[in-house]
Amino acid sequence: MSQDIVADAINQIMNMKRAKKTEVRIKKYSRFLLNLLDLIKKLGYLDYEIDKELKIEIKNINECKAIKPRFNVSVDKIDKYARRFLPAKSFGYVIISTSKGLMTHEEAIEKNIGGSLIAYVF
Repeated sequence: MSQDIVADAINQIMNMKRAKKTEVRIKKYSRFLLNLLDLIKKLGYLDYEIDKELKIEIKNINECKAIKPRFNVSVDKIDKYARRFLPAKSFGYVIISTSKGLMTHEEAIEKNIGGSLIAYVF
């Protein structure tokens, strides 16, 4: 396990999906990871609940990966990175951490806000 809780959690989710499991239990989590999972849950890719550990139910997720290194991007460069990480136009989301919180690349372009690339999901 590395020091990056978000990347570790996303890797565990994808490992369980490849193993054809529908549930992941994660012991180490942070508020930032929970905000990320809230956004992914809102998009309909997974569901989660918290007991003593984080229990994530995988729904219809094809791919989800953390973006390393976390590039800082301006609004006019967001589309370039969306084309790099997503397989097709209007298919999936790049998640960006902005001064207004976590949002998808489409919301960031609409609100004219740049930020730091965190992950992508489709």
